[in-house]
Amino acid sequence: MIEPIDPKSTEKPPVRCAECDRMVEHYNVFLAPTNEEKVVCWECMQRGDKGFFTKRGFRRGARSGFIPR
Repeated sequence: MIEPIDPKSTEKPPVRCAECDRMVEHYNVFLAPTNEEKVVCWECMQRGDKGFFTKRGFRRGARSGFIPR
């Protein structure tokens, strides 16, 4: 029989996020090619997906009429 695993019900110990340096309970663990673990919380993952950490001079060219092709 197949048992569904709910990610909200898995018991993980609280750890410190590598990006924001907070103690978090909801996080993802990434493995580097050198077998090092990097813990990133969900809030930092969302910021990265939204482009929160982009450089200051970043502009979307299409808004000013330039469409890169």
